[in-house]
Amino acid sequence: MTTSLAPSETPAETPAETSTSVEVPAQAPAEATADVTAEATVDMAVDTGEWVEPAAQAVAEAVVRDARDFGVYARTGGWAFALKVARSVRPGGQPAGGSDKVSAKAFAELAGCSPERVMRYYKAWDMAADDGLVPQFEALVPGEDVELPEADVWLSYYSSRNSATSVRGHAISAAAEAEGIKPTKALEVAENPTALRAAILADPGTAEAARGALLDRMKEDPALQTEMARAIARTGDLKKAVAQEAKAADRIEYVRQIAEGGQIRTPAGQTVAAPPELRAEAERHLSLIDELDDSEEAGEWAGEAYETVRTMVVKAVEDNPELRVQERRTKFYNSLQKATKVFEELTLDEVLEEDVVEADMLQRLEALQDAIGACISALRKATASPEAAED
Repeated sequence: MTTSLAPSETPAETPAETSTSVEVPAQAPAEATADVTAEATVDMAVDTGEWVEPAAQAVAEAVVRDARDFGVYARTGGWAFALKVARSVRPGGQPAGGSDKVSAKAFAELAGCSPERVMRYYKAWDMAADDGLVPQFEALVPGEDVELPEADVWLSYYSSRNSATSVRGHAISAAAEAEGIKPTKALEVAENPTALRAAILADPGTAEAARGALLDRMKEDPALQTEMARAIARTGDLKKAVAQEAKAADRIEYVRQIAEGGQIRTPAGQTVAAPPELRAEAERHLSLIDELDDSEEAGEWAGEAYETVRTMVVKAVEDNPELRVQERRTKFYNSLQKATKVFEELTLDEVLEEDVVEADMLQRLEALQDAIGACISALRKATASPEAAED
């Protein structure tokens, strides 16, 4: 390695060094040759791949200064620059007086940057001073160094973005820290919604992350829930897709209640204990559905499971005489209740007040009356004859 020397460090020439030849005694040529070879071997630089620190006096002063500045930054990070701002910029509203400190605007002009950038370093030092991590501004003198914190705490106080100081920025920073990422990354994304939209449109992974974030937010944001529901309802394809997914979810839930709860709901709406073989079949179908990947459609699997289990439910009802009778009784009551409700909703007062009565209305009511009469007669015969009821 070649090392440059300062002019004052260059050794003076000696007669032996200015001579163009070196006289070697003739009586010992072999020994002289061996000595020269040994000296050459010792003086030869061997590159072992390891860095060897050069002598301090052999390195240019500018290089030493740069290396020392780099070392300060490597150890302290942004604190080295924050110190320059903190000890040179006077607090806002404080008169210049006899101090050498200048305003943030003047410091920014001298530095060739914006006052906002200077103030971000200033505020970072201010917050750290409040925490007792660094001295207060009043204790700092331009040009004087102080002990600085480690670099790893710098980002806890400094934000490179103006938006971080707003209420919105604080919320984004808090959410970023909860997710284990740097707030600056989240703030950068928030300040570039167009870039975020482009990434969602182009990248499935980004779209998936956005979908998960929206779902998490909607759990605590009723207004967003309403907006999303309205947007889906107004989009035909989305509305249809949501309806299909809702139907599949309902069918899966029906199978899950049988498998995990051990109860079945009959077509007439009764809730009874599920037979062991029915519950086992529901568990089998449910395990197949739960093993599906997120990318696989569950609709077809849900439909098959639902139809299989429901068929078994109907068979279980028919195979149990007592349950079958109760099921039919419940079904009849449900139909009777619906018919009664519909009839009660007829508003005769409005019909009689206005000239809206037609002959067809009367004919339909008379037919309904005949049907009700026939039904009543059949029920009376059934209650009067136990044998008929058993049939």
